[in-house]
Formats: sequence, C-alpha cells, structure tokens
Amino acid sequence: MQVGADTENGAGAQGPKTAIVLSAGMGKRMRPITATTPKPLVPVAGRTLLDRAFDKLVVAGVETVVVNVHYLADLVEAHALRWPAPPKVLISDERAELLETGGGVVKALPLLGEEPFYLLNSDSTWIEGVRPNLEHLARHFDPQKMDGLLLLSGLVSAVGYDGKGDFVMDADGRLARRAEREVSPFAYVGGAILHPRLFDGAPEGAFSLNRLFDVAIERGTLFGVLMEGIWLHVGTPEAIDAAERAIRDSAA
Repeated sequence: MQVGADTENGAGAQGPKTAIVLSAGMGKRMRPITATTPKPLVPVAGRTLLDRAFDKLVVAGVETVVVNVHYLADLVEAHALRWPAPPKVLISDERAELLETGGGVVKALPLLGEEPFYLLNSDSTWIEGVRPNLEHLARHFDPQKMDGLLLLSGLVSAVGYDGKGDFVMDADGRLARRAEREVSPFAYVGGAILHPRLFDGAPEGAFSLNRLFDVAIERGTLFGVLMEGIWLHVGTPEAIDAAERAIRDSAA
C-alpha cells in the first residue's frame, strides 16, 4: 500500500462504526488544572477535549463510542453520557484500577465488538486538513494485512509537542521504532484504527499499548499514515494556549 493512496480493501471510506476514547488518565502534566478538572473535560477554545473527540467521531459516522473512566470518574462519566446520540455512549469503568492504555482497551473489548474500531486519546486533537482525518485513516486501512493503522504527524506541523518522534515509516507505510538517541520524522497523534486481533494474547492488568505495537511491528502488521492538517498535543497548561492560538489562526 502506497502511503497517500486509497485502498479498496477493508473499512474503506465508510470506516468503523465503533470507537474508544481513552479518558481515564490522571493528567499529571496538566496540573494544577487537573486537580479539580479531569483532562478530558479541559476546555480548549470553548469546547472540552472530550467533546472535540466526539465531534470527529460524529463526522466519521461512528454509532457507538466507549469512554473509559478512572480519575474523577463521576465527572467524566456524567459529561459523556449527556452527549446526544449518535454516537451512543458506553462507559468502561476503571475506578477500581487504572489499566493504562493497553489494559483499558482490553477491558473495553466486549463493548467494542469484533470488528476494527477507532481509538482516540482524549488529550490529542487536531485542526482538519482537506478531508477529515478519521476518513483519511479509514481509506487507508486494510484489515487483511493490518493489525493497526496509526495516524502520524510530521514534527514541523505539530503544536504543543516537544518530543523526538516515535516511528520511521517505509514506502508501504510499515512502521518501525526510531533508534535510541535519534530523532524520527513522525509522531503518533493518538488516533488509530485497531483490529481486535491486535489484543490476542495480551497481558492481564495494566500495560501500555506500546507493548502490542511492538509485537505488531515484529509481525510487520503495524502501519502508519501521515495526517492532514495540524496536530494539537494538549498535554500541559502551556499547550492549551498554543492550541487555542492555532485554532484562532486557522479560522482567520
């Protein structure tokens, strides 16, 4: 599959009908704001991060979205359940134990079903480009050869991100980890289409999705596609200001 070329396989332009928005984290880097407000409910340019994720899922035609909750769970749950369907909102309750990204998805799998699904991090959003990025993902996803398709940003088009990148990508879109102490051109933006088989044999309890991404890399089944538009990584109070400036500039 050439990166940038539409695939005729898999979900196609229709895209998955289910999604999970990861919303259980403690938001430590966002303190002091998150002392009283869970990170998914932090407003950016007048809309909470969770609502911004839901907005994208509505455009993508998602019918059911799972929201996992742990930190200040009552606030996140109440806000999520006020969303007017579609999509229908289901809660995956992690109050008893924070399961991290991988364990959180494993717990939610019975609610997500047996087909590929969208995954969004609640603290990651973007300004759309020529077409919506979830549609962009769906057009590139091939369930016959992909366990996961990750949405990636070039470092120069990212706002609020100060890392060294996450992956290198070959001409077919297959991903590999960047070498230690090197900078890679692509960062994972916290948006993906994942196939449930990615979680076959997953460990119990809390673990990071990165463990399963590394397994898929070894199998050659983890792919990436470069997003359109501008990635807004909203992980700190300072990043909120930067994201709001970018949103204002894009609307000017």
